[in-house]
Amino acid sequence: MNPFVKIRRELHQIPELGFQEFKTQAYLLNYIETLPQERLEIKTWETGIFVKVKGKAPQKLIGYRTDIDGLPIVEETGLEFCSRHQTEMHACGHDFHMSIALGLLTHFVQNPINDDLLFIFQPAEEAPGGAEPMMRTEIMKEWRPDLILALHVAPEYPVGSIAIKEGLLFANTSELFIDLKGKGGHAAYPHQTNDMVVAACALVSLLQSIVSRNVDPLDSAVITIGKIESGTVQNIIAENARLEGTIRTLSAESMEQVQKRVSEVVKGIEIGFQCETKIDFGSMYHQVYNHAKVTREFMEFVENHTDVNVIVCEEKMTGEDFGFMLKEIPGFMFWLGVDSEYGLHHSKLTPNEGAIDIAINMIAQYIEFKGNES
Repeated sequence: MNPFVKIRRELHQIPELGFQEFKTQAYLLNYIETLPQERLEIKTWETGIFVKVKGKAPQKLIGYRTDIDGLPIVEETGLEFCSRHQTEMHACGHDFHMSIALGLLTHFVQNPINDDLLFIFQPAEEAPGGAEPMMRTEIMKEWRPDLILALHVAPEYPVGSIAIKEGLLFANTSELFIDLKGKGGHAAYPHQTNDMVVAACALVSLLQSIVSRNVDPLDSAVITIGKIESGTVQNIIAENARLEGTIRTLSAESMEQVQKRVSEVVKGIEIGFQCETKIDFGSMYHQVYNHAKVTREFMEFVENHTDVNVIVCEEKMTGEDFGFMLKEIPGFMFWLGVDSEYGLHHSKLTPNEGAIDIAINMIAQYIEFKGNES
């Protein structure tokens, strides 16, 4: 078995939520310590890891980032190496991402290039967001890459392909949590209560009008309420309700506008239903915006020097906190085709492991090209 497929399977069994990736960090460090250490510098931050590979005649620092956390999903793949953590799963492919990063790290420890390399193993991509605080660390200030790249698995594309575009690739995203508090009581006496189930239902309907009536139809935005909690039993009127959702926009300006309108609509519910309200926009992720020159250069290199098929894709409403790194450092992210029947964040996601070796070889060739430029 390919050693990095084996690593993927071992990591797949120990998914952990953001900033709780203790087993994952230990696994990664144990592997990194098996490599020759002469050219390595290793530093940790929270549950994340920075690994610098010293080049032979460095003129710049090239960064490669992988995320390491899992999701709060009960796995239903039936795989023999399925998650040993009952309520967590690598349902977004971060086990793939880590195994590819370790494959690249191993290659460049054994085959050094002229330039220095920095491998970033980032926690909490799913939540609450690890990239932004990682960018503020003293380690990142000392080891600031001149170029940075990353990938994300894409179930909808075939193995042997990547999908990428210049400019906007992933949307701006914001979490959304809304709490409503009224007055509970007996279902037979609604006039003596203030029913938060009714208020919550009205709020969900009103929130759906924001995009259709406040965002330019030539722009794009999404408000999704994915979870509602309210009430206790069928004959008690609910005193509290909680709505949890997400906002996604293709521009920072639209995000600001949508959040403003959400706040105004919630204030209207507060007045109209005579209840208390509280809004928390939670973690916000900056858009993933691929820098034109280096993205174009990467696409041309892959097309001309590898067997990998390059697909020019459209932007998507998915979110990725790698955008915080691209906000400050030139670079790009691309989709890696893994050909799975089930999509990202699905309990039956089963990416094709053949994509792992393809990604390692392709990216290694590109980094060797960039890292040996005169």
